Amino acid sequence: MTVVPFDKSTAIAEILATAPGIPTVFTTGFASRVAASLDDRPNHFYMTGSMGLALALGTGVAMASQQPTIVVDGDGSLLMNPATLLAVGTAPDLSLVHIVLDDGLYASTGGQPTPGRHAHLAGFATASGYQSVCEATNPSALRARLATALGAPSAVFIHCPVQPDAAPPLRRVTPDLPGVAMRFSQFVRRAAAPRCSTQDPVRSTSTRA
Repeated sequence: MTVVPFDKSTAIAEILATAPGIPTVFTTGFASRVAASLDDRPNHFYMTGSMGLALALGTGVAMASQQPTIVVDGDGSLLMNPATLLAVGTAPDLSLVHIVLDDGLYASTGGQPTPGRHAHLAGFATASGYQSVCEATNPSALRARLATALGAPSAVFIHCPVQPDAAPPLRRVTPDLPGVAMRFSQFVRRAAAPRCSTQDPVRSTSTRA
């Protein structure tokens, strides 16, 4: 039986296959490059150069759109800004899936080790208030955890210990970053429009002096 290595590229391929039309924010570095190489889609936002802020952006998208949102994070980027875990954990009814691909390395800057192997990342999420925290150690487990998480009533944290990729992604994210931001914004607005149209309209009131 052939064992499929569970590396970062394999994990991202599973995410794209399981949730092809969900707004997804990819953290800076190889995660964004892998996603862009596998399938560059309008529902993708590539966090290029803003390490540690993917979760903050994804949280804002989920709050504003009231739609399921995925954040593909890394152990190094999460540890750069762990305070955002509290914002997610204390937000009720937040439809957000936070996937942390933990390879123990700052892969795009030379493979230096992160402090993640000495920290319990899932424990951080639990202590921050996430109601659902789980682990996926192989492709089928990630597929199942993600499919379930997309229907959860609150934020879900999925910790994925992965192997480092054998080689860096061939493709870099397009230099047209404003264009990426624009198409992502348009995608999110279109996805949120049906939900907004079914809500009760806001009634304006006025008072006279």
